[in-house]
Amino acid sequence: MGKKKKTDKIVFNNVEVLDAGAKGVSVAKAPDGKVIFIPRVVPGDVVDVQTFKKRKAYYEGKAVHFHEYSADRVIPPCQHFGPCGGCKWQNMKYEKQLFYKNREVYNHLKRIGKIELPEFEPIKGSDKQFFYRNKMEFSFSNARWITDDEAESGEDIDNRNALGFHIPRMWDKILNITKCHLQEDPSNAIRNAIRDFAIANNLAFFNPREHSGLLRTLMIRTASTGEIMVLIQFFDDNKEERELVLDFVAESFPGITSLQYVVNQKANDTIYDQDVVLYKGRDYILEEMEGLHFSINAKSFYQTNSDQAYELYKITRDFAGLTGNELVYDLYTGTGTIAQFVSRKAGRVIGVEAVPEAIADAKENAKRNNITNCEFFVGDMKVVFNDEFIATHGRPDVIITDPPRDGMHKDVVEQLLKIGAEKIVYVSCNSATQARDLALMDEMYRVTRVRPVDMFPQTHHVENVVLLEKR
Repeated sequence: MGKKKKTDKIVFNNVEVLDAGAKGVSVAKAPDGKVIFIPRVVPGDVVDVQTFKKRKAYYEGKAVHFHEYSADRVIPPCQHFGPCGGCKWQNMKYEKQLFYKNREVYNHLKRIGKIELPEFEPIKGSDKQFFYRNKMEFSFSNARWITDDEAESGEDIDNRNALGFHIPRMWDKILNITKCHLQEDPSNAIRNAIRDFAIANNLAFFNPREHSGLLRTLMIRTASTGEIMVLIQFFDDNKEERELVLDFVAESFPGITSLQYVVNQKANDTIYDQDVVLYKGRDYILEEMEGLHFSINAKSFYQTNSDQAYELYKITRDFAGLTGNELVYDLYTGTGTIAQFVSRKAGRVIGVEAVPEAIADAKENAKRNNITNCEFFVGDMKVVFNDEFIATHGRPDVIITDPPRDGMHKDVVEQLLKIGAEKIVYVSCNSATQARDLALMDEMYRVTRVRPVDMFPQTHHVENVVLLEKR
């Protein structure tokens, strides 16, 4: 057996960081012309880079020394910035984050879509740049990640229990989080209290390698109405210990609207195929938007930034240009939030979604909001959205589509072209797949309005809204 080839760790000196690249990693050029991907630096920084991966077309490396700091750099407010992979752009001025997000959307639409574009409308930034998320999920582990500072201190670390986030690319290592800047209080207080109580009472934190332990994950959902949902996922089915934790949470935080739990002993920790048990309160919380109320249960999908979701929906409604008479189709409707939001300005709205539970929620919400001009249907879009469906429900004047990250299936795009609605409003969380779909529709539709929306400050993610009008 031959010797394993040693990776050459090259150091490049005085490298200027040129650009913000994909997935929140910045980009520089090596002397040999190859690209270097470097995390945790800002365009304009001048650094020495230690490479740890070499490929045909690029290197991956880390900054080991700073010669100059970028004018666009700020001090990250979060103590966990670095090892935590969550908010990769906390060290960059917010205006600059918006600049790079806007440019990414433009580049995708231009390069991948190769379509004619109107002038972009200004990207809609978020008033809240921190504490904006309404849903957070944390993992328990008895194999806490030891930070570089802790490792260098040489101290003995007795307690390896953690409640926090996965270290990027390490499925079994959890960074212990004491203060996260993503979700409003009492999120941090709830998480820290549960962890401290579990440690004080010798409750077993999950061991991801051996698949053992009591405490597995924690989900906290908050709403603009002030309502709070807490869901604890247990691995061991130990009633006494489980109730000890749940009673502690209920007594310590009487403001919790919905306290629920799951006993999950399968290999992964998704709850979508699990029975969620209500322990205290009711099994949903209410979100409010323009007087409309939406119930959110443990498994519901709801836009993660409530304030910006409102801005996104207003832009969507504005692009649709409804006069009160139109038949609107809302594809990938989820729990029917957009459908109900535009319903006041439409004649009739038909929502279609593949997840049956989401459609049940949509119908329930429509009833709660006394909306009578919305109908909701379950089905895989590429199957249900056919000629017969159109014949039954009518040919839409406007189609709103908000697909998942993968974009629309080509059969759905073909059906859109066959229907030939006057307008399509395409909401996307991935402008690359959106660009691909727009290119497929370019012969029949021209893009007349584009406006990116920042739903996730401090990260590279960006939503985009496009209006397509029939040529």
